[in-house]
Amino acid sequence: MIEPVFEHKHKEGKYTIEIKIYKVVKNESHPEGFQYSLVLIKEGKRILGYDNHERKGHHIHRGNRELPYEFVDEWKLIEDFQKDTEKITKGELK
Repeated sequence: MIEPVFEHKHKEGKYTIEIKIYKVVKNESHPEGFQYSLVLIKEGKRILGYDNHERKGHHIHRGNRELPYEFVDEWKLIEDFQKDTEKITKGELK
């Protein structure tokens, strides 16, 4: 069972933002019951990504780095992604 919780895509200048959050059956790969991918793309290249691929768990892609992410819930996930997106688009975070 995969149930969409939130799906969104829009362009803002040279940036594209895509958010996909799904409710899934709780299992070893998705113990909270969510599967997600939130990305900020600039000129066709991902510059920020939050996701929880199978066997990798919750993490953030920022540039060429992969950082752990502490998942709380889907709303905090969106809030954290929006904060990082704003910092990046303002040049405050790389």
